[in-house]
Amino acid sequence: MQLYDTARQAIVAFEPNDHVLMYTCGITPYDATHLGHAATFIAYDVLQRRLIDRGHTVQCVRNVTDVDDPLFAKARQLGVHYLDLAAGEEARFERDMTALNALPVSSTPRASSAIPDIRGFIGMVLDRGYAYEAGGSVYFDVSKFDSFGSLSHYTFDEMLLLAKERGGNIDDPNKRFPLDFVLWHPSAADEPSWDTMWGPGRPGWHIECSALALRELGTTIDLHGGGADLIFPHHECERAQSEAATGEPFVTHWMHTALISKDGEKMSKSLGNLVFVDQLRETHDPRSIRLAIIEHHYRDPWEWDDELMPRNGRRLESWSTHARTNPELLEGVRQRLDDDLDTPGAIRLIDDAARHGQGVLEAAALLGVDL
Repeated sequence: MQLYDTARQAIVAFEPNDHVLMYTCGITPYDATHLGHAATFIAYDVLQRRLIDRGHTVQCVRNVTDVDDPLFAKARQLGVHYLDLAAGEEARFERDMTALNALPVSSTPRASSAIPDIRGFIGMVLDRGYAYEAGGSVYFDVSKFDSFGSLSHYTFDEMLLLAKERGGNIDDPNKRFPLDFVLWHPSAADEPSWDTMWGPGRPGWHIECSALALRELGTTIDLHGGGADLIFPHHECERAQSEAATGEPFVTHWMHTALISKDGEKMSKSLGNLVFVDQLRETHDPRSIRLAIIEHHYRDPWEWDDELMPRNGRRLESWSTHARTNPELLEGVRQRLDDDLDTPGAIRLIDDAARHGQGVLEAAALLGVDL
């Protein structure tokens, strides 16, 4: 199997052991699942299906970020407890994933469950000299980690801009360097707070995934994934603090999915240009939604259009009339998936087989579309 690796900037062989350790960054549960979320998790679902088809077992961990600024802000707006909001939205997300026929993941640990692990992890980073205390917070010292930036390959100016856009607070006066990032910091008056030797507060954004990955999967992960918007700062910082704490490689293979747009802009809650999965499910077969996602390659940005769902409804109808086995087609689809998870190529093969009256049952199932 060949997959693009973000850090190496090339399609390379993905050759894990029989048991594959995978970590995907999950949701911050303060709103419904939109198509961008679904596209990310369906890509990793197709990957899991092919790995299992190849004879592997897969241990996939998908965290839930239930300690984070956007969740607290939405809870304040609604006047509800942040954990109640998180529980409701997490349940809605799980319903959407079930409807889209996503395989169950091995575990979905919450950030709030990892506070003891996070405290211990920060202690490891401090003990190894990669962090410092200032103003009641603990910061990671980027200057001590020579390879910082080698995952994203961004320039200093690009990293500075993205850190500013994505909550990095580059002007924090307690920092030694603008790209240093928070491991622990004081909580606002209405936010949860936990006691530590550095003072009361809560974890920074990046630290939860490192602590959960170490707890659930061990020192080195075979594959780590998420949307392309997580490459920096989240995954760059996560890699740095993890390797600083353990002294071992954190991830063997980094895989990221492209972003989806609507009305010419990336789908985002701030712009309000979202297409929600639960609303799509009211009028469309969930299998059509899944097909609409995977007709695009996971690394290619794409734009929502109004023909997307009708086209894939017709595709599903065509496939369903040919629900018979076809070993030759199945092998062709396997080859497409082994070439950097080429789901569009796989779909073209199945479309062609259906047009010629051939069976598509097993090939469709490998893509997660049960006929």
